[in-house]
Amino acid sequence: MGVLYHRLPILLELFFNGLFIVLYTIVEKTTVLPGFISREVLVNSTTWMAQAVPFVLSAIGIYHLFFLKSIENFIRNHVFTIIVLVPLIITFGDIKFAYWLAIVHLFSTILSVLFPQAEKKKSLAGNRSIFQSLNLKPAQVVLATFSGIILFGSFLLILPISAAPGKQISFVDALFTATSATCVTGLSTLSLTDNFSIFGQIVTLALIQVGGLGIMTLYSSLTILLGKSMAMRQKIVMQDLLEVSSLSDLLEMIIEIVKYTLVIEIWGGIILTVAFYLEGQEFGMAIYNGFFHSISAFCNAGFSLFNNSLEGFATNPIINTTISVLIILGGFGFIVLKEIKHAIVEKWSFVDLSIHTKVVIITNLALVVMGALVIFFSEFLHSLDSYPDLFDKIQVSLFQSVTTRTAGFNTISLNNLYPHTLYIVTLFMFIGASPGSTGGGIKTTTFAILIQSVSATLKGRKNVEFFNRTVPNQVVVRAISIIIISLILVSMFIFLMMRIEPDKSFMMIFFEVISAFATVGLSLGITPHLTVLGKFAIIILMFIGRVGPLTLVLAIGESSKEQGQVDYPTGRLMIG
Repeated sequence: MGVLYHRLPILLELFFNGLFIVLYTIVEKTTVLPGFISREVLVNSTTWMAQAVPFVLSAIGIYHLFFLKSIENFIRNHVFTIIVLVPLIITFGDIKFAYWLAIVHLFSTILSVLFPQAEKKKSLAGNRSIFQSLNLKPAQVVLATFSGIILFGSFLLILPISAAPGKQISFVDALFTATSATCVTGLSTLSLTDNFSIFGQIVTLALIQVGGLGIMTLYSSLTILLGKSMAMRQKIVMQDLLEVSSLSDLLEMIIEIVKYTLVIEIWGGIILTVAFYLEGQEFGMAIYNGFFHSISAFCNAGFSLFNNSLEGFATNPIINTTISVLIILGGFGFIVLKEIKHAIVEKWSFVDLSIHTKVVIITNLALVVMGALVIFFSEFLHSLDSYPDLFDKIQVSLFQSVTTRTAGFNTISLNNLYPHTLYIVTLFMFIGASPGSTGGGIKTTTFAILIQSVSATLKGRKNVEFFNRTVPNQVVVRAISIIIISLILVSMFIFLMMRIEPDKSFMMIFFEVISAFATVGLSLGITPHLTVLGKFAIIILMFIGRVGPLTLVLAIGESSKEQGQVDYPTGRLMIG
């Protein structure tokens, strides 16, 4: 009897879901039915069964939860049921969607019956995570988690429910969009508004949020919120990622990451909602656009629900200022945000801030001002000439300078800019945001170290210094390594794209490659017209751009002990 009770959920699914799959297949694939079978009855039956599928899976899940008597064991052993059940509930009543998910879940159930040893191995594994079981290094964990979320996002985006009425999303376009969203880039081969349904847009927004926070940070945050303890290996990885000094500081930082993100995005969403409502949008649409663009801006993603980005709001000071502030805060990094908060609350002076925060703030300020001046004076009588008001010219220049480095929004058409302006813009894109932030690029601190290294060399100094503090030589070497590797990667992909896309101009390819690598998302309009190979090349580049510098830092930090035990004699080498 015990065996029967154990097999009851499997028998229920085989009977109900199996019958639903068979009936729906007959309705869709068979044009002529025997006289004693009514098509209307079959259609009505499949409609009813499609609505019942979520309830059947819920009942099966509750049954397993009752016998396992542990939510943790239930999630570990039946997480796939949860993954299938959530979109079924969201899309309740969609017969075709229920049909495909029913097939997938039934196939999974059959595999668990055919290979029961897998369940035994799961129980023997205890609390070991999949990463521990595979014995992956931290850098490999980062790659695996980003790859997993991209593939899962691609699966959701390729479903019919993710496409707008009358549209169909190909696998390549779904993969491109999922990669761009997870890597908070903003490049897209398809219009979010024209080609994706509300469900597809929300999936994209969720991928942006996950990518902005970082998979590892989000995973650890949820672990803490669920009251679970982190493994020592995970704590060490997160400590290196967030650059905190102790494990207690690490736990506090992870919780504050989620808190800061939610507070900033909610306030940004409220302000943008008011701004869009004042622009004449319906209140419901204003809320949707406001919070979508707030999350996209804070995560430095650059995805917009308007086909021309924010060009229609170029002279709206509320939208421009709010988006700019969100981009800057997201590009600062959570360590800097935390310190700025303490500085405001405890009334610190600039001198009391850490070296990292000082360098980040000054470098960002300098880059924003320099970028605005370049755009303002280069385009004053050109692309900015259509704005007669001087304030509007300054506003557009400042906004474009802020968003150019990391976010990918635009209020002027990039194709109208001079080539020399575009070239300067690509240099700013290559620099990007700050470490530990939602943005990409080589990072502002890396660029600052490069400038100070050149300055120290010209002045004949042995050390790189900031605010009367010496930067360790290891950090300088690491920064230079990141810059060199980034330049090599960008050069390789420019060459590759020139071969793959011979009909595109060099400037267009150069701009596209830098934008993809720095996860900016600006384009000169060639993204939708890329070939399949070109799309895959940009997909790979966006992935490398998001995780590359991070994995490089982790890899350098994991040097073996033997390498530090030998000091070789000094050798002389001529340079220059």
